[in-house]
Amino acid sequence: MTETIARAGGRQGGSALLPEDRAAIPPHRANGSAASRIILSTAPGLRQTRPQNKNGANMTIDNLKAPTVALGTWAWGDSGETGNGYFGTHLTQAGLEEVADKAHAAGFALWDTALVYGMGRSETVLGEALKRYPRSGYQLSTKFNPRIAGSSGDPMADMLEQSLANLRTDYIDLYWIHNPADVPRWTPHLIPLLKSGKVRHVGVSNHNLSEIKLADQILGEAGFRVEAIQNHYSLLYRSSEYAGILDHCRNQGIPFFAYMVLEQGALTGMYSPENPLPRGSSRAENYNGMLPQLKALTDELASIGRSQNAAAPDVATAWAIAKGTTPIIGVTKPHYIDSLVRASSITLTSDDIAALEALADAANVNTRGFWEQEM
Repeated sequence: MTETIARAGGRQGGSALLPEDRAAIPPHRANGSAASRIILSTAPGLRQTRPQNKNGANMTIDNLKAPTVALGTWAWGDSGETGNGYFGTHLTQAGLEEVADKAHAAGFALWDTALVYGMGRSETVLGEALKRYPRSGYQLSTKFNPRIAGSSGDPMADMLEQSLANLRTDYIDLYWIHNPADVPRWTPHLIPLLKSGKVRHVGVSNHNLSEIKLADQILGEAGFRVEAIQNHYSLLYRSSEYAGILDHCRNQGIPFFAYMVLEQGALTGMYSPENPLPRGSSRAENYNGMLPQLKALTDELASIGRSQNAAAPDVATAWAIAKGTTPIIGVTKPHYIDSLVRASSITLTSDDIAALEALADAANVNTRGFWEQEM
């Protein structure tokens, strides 16, 4: 999930709907039809033929090679007919194609989206923007969401087909189960998708450690495994670290993708009580009230950035990289790509990291999303 809305003190996970889930789904869609240079694996490397185990099932041996930074596109769903969205952004197809061009030129290639981002708009806009490039030149990460699953015989396969159509492709490099609703029910549905080749790698998002291990066990019985984890992780929200999920990922060699690293812009230093987030947007509702408590932290991010010819958001992203994660950063403007280039080359000392984390703790804010369970 990319830069998803946080609602301090909101409800815990369970069956709560995400904000984007609440949008009306057209009936025909309800059932689906810290390196200095980022090194990315390419699609041909992910399309190797898998050997079979003793039971004849395909096995995943071409391990997922996570990039230093992934590109988030939830806000691209704001490009709908009304021009309204959760981020308060006003985006155009031409502007987003300019972002894609700059990202492509800079070597950033993994794009993260989901069918529920703008109810398909994010995927559709992204597919249109990337159609000018060879499929081997980029990677696609999208998601199955149990909360909007239809009632057909195989809702996951149906939702995947809709995503493939939106994205103008015949395979997905990294396919996620978006939330932990009924892990035993939905995890097995990934297996035929892996066997078919329509999905190259699979991951789970917003799962706690026991749910991750259960999903891994289910996949392991067919010769596969959980190959990536995606959870909310930032200076202000480190629950996956405290719960041992980051340690588990390190021990098992599983890439951890961190979303909401910049906390919807609240950690960029661009906003203050005098210059709040866009009024009328959900992120303004969630974050504007805590901006005074974040000032000391964002000032320190900016100060560290100045010492390395960088800016506050670059340092917040660099912190996530230094912690061994792959941050998913929402990109809606071309100059955001420049920020990612800088972040990829920043070196943070242990003192820098300790100082940032101490200030984050002192801010004493709760940015856990209402859909997120305690880890």
